[in-house]
Amino acid sequence: MEESASAVLGSDGLFSKAIEGFKPRQPQMEMADAVAEAIEKRSVLVAEAGTGTGKTYAYLVPALLSGERVIVSTGTKNLQDQLYHRDLPAVRKLLGRGGSIALLKGRSNYLCLHRLELTEDQGRFYSRREATKFTKIRRWAYQTENGDIGEMSGVEESDLLWPRVTSTTDNCLGQECGEWDNCHVVNARRRAQEADLVVVNHHLFFADMALKEEGFGELLPGANAIIFDEAHQLAETATSFFGERISHRQFTELADDTVAEHLTDAPDHKPLEGGADALKKAVADLRLALGGPGQQDFGRYPWLQVVHHKGVESAIDTARESLESLIKELKQVAERGKGLQGCKERGETLLDQLIRLTGTAPEGQIHWVDLHKIGFVIHHTPLEIRETFQQAMEGRSCSWIFTSATLTVDEKFDHFLREFGIEEATTAHWDSPFDFQQQALFFHPKGLPQPNAPTYGEQMMEQVLPIIEASQGRTFLLFTSHKALRAAAEFLRERDVEFPLLVQGESARSQLLDQFRELGNAVLLGASSFWEGVDVRGDALSCVVIDKFPFASPGDPVLQARIQALSSAGRNAFMELQLPRAVIALRQGAGRLIRDVEDRGVFVICDSRLLKKQYGHTFLNSLPNMARTRDVSEVKAFFAKTV
Repeated sequence: MEESASAVLGSDGLFSKAIEGFKPRQPQMEMADAVAEAIEKRSVLVAEAGTGTGKTYAYLVPALLSGERVIVSTGTKNLQDQLYHRDLPAVRKLLGRGGSIALLKGRSNYLCLHRLELTEDQGRFYSRREATKFTKIRRWAYQTENGDIGEMSGVEESDLLWPRVTSTTDNCLGQECGEWDNCHVVNARRRAQEADLVVVNHHLFFADMALKEEGFGELLPGANAIIFDEAHQLAETATSFFGERISHRQFTELADDTVAEHLTDAPDHKPLEGGADALKKAVADLRLALGGPGQQDFGRYPWLQVVHHKGVESAIDTARESLESLIKELKQVAERGKGLQGCKERGETLLDQLIRLTGTAPEGQIHWVDLHKIGFVIHHTPLEIRETFQQAMEGRSCSWIFTSATLTVDEKFDHFLREFGIEEATTAHWDSPFDFQQQALFFHPKGLPQPNAPTYGEQMMEQVLPIIEASQGRTFLLFTSHKALRAAAEFLRERDVEFPLLVQGESARSQLLDQFRELGNAVLLGASSFWEGVDVRGDALSCVVIDKFPFASPGDPVLQARIQALSSAGRNAFMELQLPRAVIALRQGAGRLIRDVEDRGVFVICDSRLLKKQYGHTFLNSLPNMARTRDVSEVKAFFAKTV
């Protein structure tokens, strides 16, 4: 490198000279040099950088200066888009170099031209509103170059119309498709293969890793450096891809696609439509049987708990027979069209999966089912991911860089390193440059009962209400369960709180956050998805309240199996698994409060176990060094100075 990464970010560097208001930060410069060294030496770096360190530039600058081929993987599509559309262009422009860059997402994020035509030919829309939205998508299809559905306004990314005009690995026709030359997925992958730096997300990275294990070609280009941002999310994402699953949706999509292809290429073969309807009914009946006598609407359960419900085994047999019958009909017309041939092959693959996933799970796999209101997903999930991940690391001769604002527990990296089986790595930690002693106040209420007490929710909200009033709204209330969230919303409405209430589930997440920023005095009640990835700067957010420690439910079948495995091995599952994960989740929640040097606010943990249980100190020691109080009058005085 002609100039070191830290020099570029220093007081006499390009950034200070070119960006008005840019302030050199020592932690950012040190991290940039650590990243540069890891890239140069092809080594492993695990780096925690507190909020405000500027870790994005700290890894982008050395990545671009290195001249190496780099993959940057993020935890969310939002950060992926921000990196590609905002941060990367800014850094490349300043450096005057950086080679070519590309953005690559999973295939469900790209418009499929074949399925667009299929949906139009079918002409089956559930309402006039849906037909209008399809017309907007059709118009956009003529204008878009990349086909990234995130570019389109007017149809939410969560809209149920998108699965009908995007593809999955199941329904993609591959090179047999008539639109292959114009395919947005193929073109995005081609650009990624040719680029010097590719921005992906963790889901895509591990999907590629899983495909390579099965002997398929690489989706991602070979790289000299792999940088994981939001690395605290890696374990959960990796786990889902290193296992196997089958879903209600795969069956219904096969049935719907069979009907669509039947109408196009085999309208005279009537048994196809009947076979598709029979499969959908059989799968719906299987969902009802899995729910058992109490008809559980949703939840995660061990497979052995649900398979013995009355009627489950016969419902599985019926689903298998319906699928076999549909495959038999598809074989008779498969040569009439590529779509029908594809449906036949999908049916055969799905049949193999159904037999495997409703049989006995392989050793080392957790067998469980996730029940939704109208669907299900049956899983085989690995007990551990370290061995698979280590094989992947050993198979790539490159540098591996893991970074996040929350990787340590009690200032130690042990949990993260153990989870991924990383034995040789450079670890580094940089505190946030924010002055938490001056900018924030930590409050822990007195007199609350244990969180499992029947009156806990109401007593907690009685203590929180004066804080909301002192803050004049401007508060995030973060809950560990949707049940507690709904009870708190009802409590605040009964008290006729004067500030606008924004409640998760009543609007889309993005809408709630936009409203929260615009209103400036709102109270937002959120659960898991609001604990991280939310950036609200300024006065609109001045208080964050946590109802309980975010321990995962011990009844969760995956956690249950891992606790049992650790305990059987004579290890302490609570200290090795449950506590570290809860601490990192809590740190993410705390990270919503102070997002800028000008921000000021109060952080509240209501859980009485903070001081009553020995492990409470682990939570305390993992939080920023804020001034602390148990006196609500000090909270009111703090807000009196800032409001």
